[in-house]
This record gives sequence, C-alpha cells and structure tokens, in this order.
Amino acid sequence: MDVLNFLDWSVILAYLCVAMAIGLYFKNSSKQSLEHFFLGGKNIPWYLAGLSMVATTFAADTPLLVTEVVAQNGISGNWIWWNMAIGGLLTTFLFAKLWKRADVLTELEFIDLRYGKNKPARYLKYFKALYLGGLMNLLIMGWVNLAMLKILTSFFSLDASTAYLILSALMFITLTYASLSGLKGVIFTDVFQFVLAMVGCILLSYYLLGLEAIGGIQGLVSQLPKEKLDFIPQITNEHATKAFTITWATFFSFVAMQWWASWYPGAEPGGGGYVAQRIMSTKNERHAFLSTFLFQIGHYCLRPWPWILTALCALVLYPDLKDPAQGFVLAMKDHLPNGLKGLMIVSFLSAYMSTISTQLNWGSALIINDFIKPLSKNKAQTRHVVYGKISTLALALCSILITTQMRSIKEMWEILLGCGAGLGLVLILRWYSKHINVWSEISASLAPFLIYPFCKKIMGLDHTSSFFITTLGTTFCWIIITFITPKTDQNIILNFYKKVRIDKENTLNNITNWIVAVFLIYATLFFIGAVIFKHYDISLKLVIIMILLGLFLFWSTKKQKAL
Repeated sequence: MDVLNFLDWSVILAYLCVAMAIGLYFKNSSKQSLEHFFLGGKNIPWYLAGLSMVATTFAADTPLLVTEVVAQNGISGNWIWWNMAIGGLLTTFLFAKLWKRADVLTELEFIDLRYGKNKPARYLKYFKALYLGGLMNLLIMGWVNLAMLKILTSFFSLDASTAYLILSALMFITLTYASLSGLKGVIFTDVFQFVLAMVGCILLSYYLLGLEAIGGIQGLVSQLPKEKLDFIPQITNEHATKAFTITWATFFSFVAMQWWASWYPGAEPGGGGYVAQRIMSTKNERHAFLSTFLFQIGHYCLRPWPWILTALCALVLYPDLKDPAQGFVLAMKDHLPNGLKGLMIVSFLSAYMSTISTQLNWGSALIINDFIKPLSKNKAQTRHVVYGKISTLALALCSILITTQMRSIKEMWEILLGCGAGLGLVLILRWYSKHINVWSEISASLAPFLIYPFCKKIMGLDHTSSFFITTLGTTFCWIIITFITPKTDQNIILNFYKKVRIDKENTLNNITNWIVAVFLIYATLFFIGAVIFKHYDISLKLVIIMILLGLFLFWSTKKQKAL
C-alpha cells in the first residue's frame, strides 16, 4: 500500500466522503414509494439521466477490456462493442418515447401491458425477474468485482484475501448509499463519479504520451505496427476463431447481427435494463429521447479515446505482458506522480461504484416489483421499499460470493452474450408486430440456454460460431412457436397501441433519423480519433459530413417536436 502517499490517500478519502454524503442527502426521497426508490420520482432531467447511463457502463472492467482488445487486435478490435451503437441509437429514436408512454415501473411490467395478465405472462415475469434481476445481474456484478480485484492486486501487490476484504468494504459503502437514497441518489453520485473517472483517464493518457519512452503521438505511432492503428479492420482471409478476432467476416457479422440479436447490459435491443429504467425516470418524452441520445454520444464518441491511447502506450511500455489488460494498471502505478495516482484510483473506484450501485438498484427493482410484490399479501408501498433495501443487501452479498468462483471476465462476457443470443429480435418486434405473443418471448428466452451450451460444450465450437448458431436456432424456434400458439387477445393489443401511440409515419421518419444518427455517431468517433492522430485531411472531410448529418437530424427531430 506504500505505492501511495498522504496526498493520494487524501484524494481517495475525500471522494468516499462525498459519495456517501450524496447518498445521505437523498435518503428521505427514497422512502415515499417504489416509484421514488426505483425511478427517482420520475422527475430526472435528461442530462442527469444520460450521464448516469454513461457512468454505469463505465465499469472497472471496461478500460481493462479495451486494453486487452487493443493489444490483440489494435484499435479496430473495439468494433466488438462499437457495433452496439447501432442498437443503442435504435432505442433512442424508436423506443425511448415508447418506454416513457408505457408508464411502467420496471421493464417487466411491460409484459402485463403487452401480453395481458394471464398465467403464461405471469410466469414469464417471475422467470425474468429472477433471471435478469438475479442470475444475470450477479454475473455482471461478479465480473465487475473481478476486475476491481485485478486492479487492487496489481496496483497494491496485495494477496487475494486482503483484496477481497477491501472489495467487501467498497461494496458496503456502495450498498449503503444505494439502499439509503434509491435511484435519485444513485444518479447524482453517478454524475459525480463519471466526471472524476473521465478526468482521471484523460490525465493518464496525456501524461503517458508525454513520457520520453513514448514521445508524443508521433513517437507512439512510429513504435507500433500500422495495423494496430487502423480504425477499420484490414481485409484478411483468416477465419475468426477467437472472441476478439476482428476480420472482415467477423466485422460484418457484428455490424449485421450482434447489435439486434443479443441481450447485453446497456445495449439491449428495444431498450431495457438500466437504460429503460433511466428513460422511465425522466420528466417527459423529450427528456427520455435526449437522455438516450446523450448516452450514445458519451458512450461511443467521447469515452473510448483516453482508454485506447493508454492501451497503445502500454503496448510500447510493456510489450511482453502475458495478461495485456494489466498494462493499464501498471501504467498508472509506474508512471504517474503522487496525487495523480490517487486520482486514478478514485477513477476506478468511481467506475466500480457507479456500476455496482445501478446493478443493485435495477436488480432489486425487478425482484421486488415483479416477483416478491405479486406474491406478497401485504401491498403497502413502504413495506416493499423495505424489501427493496433487503434485496439490495442480498444481491451485494451474493455478488461477492459468486466472484470467488470466477476466473475470467472474457468468459463471463461470452456467457452473457450467448445466453441472450436470438432474443433481441423479439424484444424489438413485440412493440410493432401484433403477431408476437407471450410464447414468442418465452421460447426466445429459454432456447439459448439449450443451444448455446450444446454448441460450446458438446460440439466444442468457439464463441463466435456458437453465438451465430444460437442466434439462428433461437430465431427459428420462436418463429415456429409464434405460429403454433394462440394469438394475444385483440383487446389487449388495441389497449397497448392506444397507450404507446405508435404512429406509422413517425416510425418511418424515426427509422430515417436512426440511420442518419448511426453515420453521425461513427463519423464523430472517427473524427476525434483522426484529430488525435493528426490525420487532418481525414478529419476535415469527417467534420463536413458531421455538420451535414447533424443539420439534417436537428431539422428532422425539430419537425417531429422531439427537441
């Protein structure tokens, strides 16, 4: 622990005190009802909701994962998650307002609205409450915990038991303010934590570029193979046999399939997860739209570049690491002065706590509202708020326990994608097609549990092949099931469409806006990269494209009164 001095520890202590103070400040706002505890009273402004989404997806594991991807496949390897901007923008333009109009407390209440309160729908809610709020939520928190353990052990040279004690203390602090303040406190702490995390990562990349061993951008570029710096993967005839292999075939598959096919936290097709939770917590439809658009800009355009620069510097400074992800942590430890070291630890603490606090609140919302509450005889709101706090504690404890059984972040990431492969299309179409029924969603939710393990364990296929086969198999299953099972009652369908008010003309306009926004986001992402790497000829062309696309989008959304 002597790697930090008094100044570093003062920065860390000050951060923890402020995070706790924010939670305590909002402790009374969460006591009124489940709506206040899980949705912040539905009065959150768009900029807070949007920044909270960005903060939540900035977990302790994310910079390490990006560092590993860049080490293996260069900058273009990030298409493994950059592709999800397509689905995220689909949520922005087609689903954000619909989620707000649905006026539900959790995403699973949508099942009642869309399929009715029949027995199959009720059991689907129970299953998803435990599956998403429990199992999947614990897997996500588990790999975030695992990443934080890696950081603690590498940075401070700690043994495993000491690292677990510190992790448990961090979990306790996060649990305290999350359970006291509910979603409103979580959102405000998210924004504070996001600012700190981004400032820390930007300073780290700037400081590393200034090292004599790096020599600025020019020196960095001269010391790396050209293919490491490509934004788009090079054409190759090699077969994509690893999860992080980016060939043209794999790149096309990501862009054409992954963004709509699989459930993934923060990039759920059709919205969902904590994105839907933040949407439903906003003031109105305009705030719902703007919050998700801000999320896409922050998540895909602004946030990646400090991580990527640090990852590239780590390749030069530590070329022979067995675990490339450790390069990020070692760069912090070996090359930052005191004070900045403390700030970088605060950045990781912020990233960790913002993700964990959201996962605790969101998971508890599903378990209490969609499993415990329907089965409880006592319907008092205050009683269920207490249950929410107990559920939050239980999730925190279970996440620590499940972390002890995890060995690989990458493996957990693959399992999460595989177990949702093929479900995404149902989550999109259920808004627009009356043919989708409760059995469509049940079969699409269960089929991957059978197909993906069979492909991985029995057939011995790699993740990429297993994912595609699972997606195709699941899609085939739910389509067959849809046509052989009873249709949803027409009165339920009519009431659903009356409430969410889907307009055909607006939908077509929104599809156009979505396509334009996809090109705008990627143009902005590459423009920032081009400026950083001093490709000014390319950046000039990109800025012209950005202006034209931005003007069209502004005119179109203004015409639809989205702004």
